[in-house]
Amino acid sequence: MAFWSRTKPIDAGEHAAHHQLKRSLDWPHLVALGVGAIVGTGIYALVGIAAGTAGPAVLLSFAIVGVVCACVALSYAEMATMIPASGSAYTYTYSALGELLAWIIGWALILEYSVAASAVAVGWSGYMTGFLESIGTPLPAEISAGPTDAEIVRLLQQTFGVEIGYVAGDAAQQAGGLVNLPAIVIILIVTGLLVLGARESANVNNVLVVIKLIALAAFIVLALPHFNSAHFEPFMPFGFGSTPTSAGVNVGVMAAAAIIFFAFYGFDAVSTAAEETKNPGRDLVIGIVGSMLVCTVLYVAVAAAALGAMAFTQFAPSREPLAFILQQVGQSGAAGVIRAAVIVAVPSVIVALMYGQSRIFFVMARDGLLPQGMGRVHAKFGTPVAMTILVGMVCSVIAGFLPLRDIALLANAGTLAAFAAVSVSVLVMRVREPGRARPFKTPIVWVIAPIAILGCLYLFTSLTQRTIIWFFVWMGIGLVVYFLYGVRKSRLAKA
Repeated sequence: MAFWSRTKPIDAGEHAAHHQLKRSLDWPHLVALGVGAIVGTGIYALVGIAAGTAGPAVLLSFAIVGVVCACVALSYAEMATMIPASGSAYTYTYSALGELLAWIIGWALILEYSVAASAVAVGWSGYMTGFLESIGTPLPAEISAGPTDAEIVRLLQQTFGVEIGYVAGDAAQQAGGLVNLPAIVIILIVTGLLVLGARESANVNNVLVVIKLIALAAFIVLALPHFNSAHFEPFMPFGFGSTPTSAGVNVGVMAAAAIIFFAFYGFDAVSTAAEETKNPGRDLVIGIVGSMLVCTVLYVAVAAAALGAMAFTQFAPSREPLAFILQQVGQSGAAGVIRAAVIVAVPSVIVALMYGQSRIFFVMARDGLLPQGMGRVHAKFGTPVAMTILVGMVCSVIAGFLPLRDIALLANAGTLAAFAAVSVSVLVMRVREPGRARPFKTPIVWVIAPIAILGCLYLFTSLTQRTIIWFFVWMGIGLVVYFLYGVRKSRLAKA
């Protein structure tokens, strides 16, 4: 078959021992993995930005994204139980839509996992730096932040002797250092944890998830007594659609939805654990759908409590809106607990994202699209050590040295592409192999999957024009890599 149409058989058989992962996870581990990947800096920080984009109607934004992601989660559940192998959207696309599209989705997933993990690490670094300052041990500016856009452009111009056009950002972007050391340190710690094994890292993740959930529940309880319905008027000050402004940003309900989408994805990290799940036919469904339901309800409750306690115009500019709200309503001690919870527990998001990225790279290497040596499983730890360390190194470089303000938005674009591909794959497999055993079947699939596809496309078009352009640039780079290496080295090409 031609490279664009060759598909990976679902019943691919057993792999060699050094290419097999150890089955050690139960459904509680998977639910915690999903919640750990979903609940992070998105809800702790983005609720302020999203409220400033949509006003009180941000509740609609959360609901819309929740519905779209729920439909996607149902599609993921069917594919994950039918194809209980690592690789998530990449693997499903490979079996349903062919190798070329699978590579494109695998390349897009780098934006979801590596860039997002790096962005979370940088956000965590900001909280940690602020905490150290509050106890009188501030870090030098040179090692607490990476270089700014302007500094990187200046270095590139000096190195290559080429003039690069650059438009200065806001004041916050102008204060930079040499390296973001806290972000690098937390990524290296997570890398070491993932090397030790999936169950070990999952057990630590479970504890961190509980801490995050308790902190958010405490915020809701403490904010509700200050609820004022007047804060919800006017409800939709910026309209429904995603409308560009003269400042180069989009406003409206759908613009906010495109932003807070970052706070929802992560449940697909559960599907990357398929080969390490003891009972994938049951546990994957519980993990994927269960984590989505928990987080959707939690997000709407947190957003409603925040908007009821304070006018959105007051907390929207804050980098830590939940802690800011509590502080303003006289709960300074609780605000400190929220900050501490972010510092202690948000690394669980990095655990889940780096876990997912390493498993996707592992499967791509096993398929020959990346060097196969990187896909070997360590005999002692039962994990792809080389691939995990590579992911850790890449994330460390991004988090430590690159400004992520613009490029982190690409994570949403990459994820939307993957989500749409999985939903298309469900429909294709229903037509191509209607008689195949499906431990879980998406209900009313010809309604659910199209809603997921159209919802992802609508959210994609709600991103800024700059983000969309850079997404296609990244895809172009990926195609070059594929045609230079993967198209010839693929295991199917040699079959």
